[in-house]
Amino acid sequence: MARSAPHGPAPQEPAVPGVPGEVPDEAAPLDPRGAPVPRYGEGSLADLLPAVAAGLDVPGMTSGLGLKPADRACVFLVDGLGWDLLADHPGEAPFLHSLLSTSRGGTGEPITAGFPSTTATSLASVGTGQVPGVHGLPGYTVLDPATGGLMNQLRWQPWTDPHAWQPYPTVFQLADAAGIAVCQVTAPHFEHTPLTRVALSGGTFHGRLPAEERMDFAADRLGAADRTLVYTYYAELDGNGHRHGVDSEAWRGQLRYVDRLARRLAEQLPPRSVLYVTADHGMVDIPREPESRYDFDEDWELRAGVARLGGEGRARHLYAVPGAAGDVLAVWREVLGERAWVAARDEAVELGWFGPRVDDRVLARIGDVVVAMSDPVAVVATETEPKESELIGMHGSMTPAEQFVPLLEVRT
Repeated sequence: MARSAPHGPAPQEPAVPGVPGEVPDEAAPLDPRGAPVPRYGEGSLADLLPAVAAGLDVPGMTSGLGLKPADRACVFLVDGLGWDLLADHPGEAPFLHSLLSTSRGGTGEPITAGFPSTTATSLASVGTGQVPGVHGLPGYTVLDPATGGLMNQLRWQPWTDPHAWQPYPTVFQLADAAGIAVCQVTAPHFEHTPLTRVALSGGTFHGRLPAEERMDFAADRLGAADRTLVYTYYAELDGNGHRHGVDSEAWRGQLRYVDRLARRLAEQLPPRSVLYVTADHGMVDIPREPESRYDFDEDWELRAGVARLGGEGRARHLYAVPGAAGDVLAVWREVLGERAWVAARDEAVELGWFGPRVDDRVLARIGDVVVAMSDPVAVVATETEPKESELIGMHGSMTPAEQFVPLLEVRT
């Protein structure tokens, strides 16, 4: 039986114990109940494709996200294009910025990625229309209860049976079965990956390497039938953010390119079409200073009682040695409690961090302790995760910069 959790509360200031009016000597740890839980069921990535499919009359599709129907729908997902980042760069992205609700004539609003705000989790939420606690990809790396080891859900290492890991059909598969002309237009190397199989498969796959060709082919496929659903994707904005930071010229150059791609696609839309531009997460730059990067591999206090360190720098799953979960929770709250929301597994589930429902098969994949950063800090692991520890731009937590992604619309 699946465990249910209510929607999380609205963001709030953490309670500070003590006498009213007095300022305590030390700030209290952040209350996990104050974490800004994603808007599952009404405005999250998991609600997008069900709403699109409902507008195409796919049976059984419902969503709390109200979208006007269209005969032809295209979803263009730009990896790493956070709402805050887009709003802050009107000069680099004039076309996309014009679609924001904050711009004259724009209607685009932010939706939430889901927790953690990371690519594998978000793509599974998009493709299946399920929340992380149901589709079962609740992090970058998580425990595989069958082996006791960590499983990287982006690279799918070590390999495990994809459809045992994520058994739900994708919205693309359901739309294809309902007679909608469905296709994915993305880089060729994604065609046979396990993540594509469990999250984005259904209809036909068309691998196109040049991004401009992707946009042209997506527009062509959109007009190939009376009712169509097309998905296309661009990754390099995220890659440049990770390597160079979102305050870099390399990242801004990529944003300018993404803006040209989106305009190119929008200008080729056939009649009775809608284009949705969205993203899987935002991003924040983490300073190089030691006070902003807690090194798990060098910190005996953080390592104590932790058998496996999962997740990524901004959103950690801690798998405790037997009997040590309570101590791990207490230590991490003491060390990081003013800069992160730190919750026990049951607490995170009850608060709805992973959605209003967590399937039993998913529960043990979630850490005994779950950590979501609130300040611009990260828990790195320089020996066991050397490449990830060198990244400048990071994501994964529930802060607005990571969580809010655009839902921009162009109609013909």
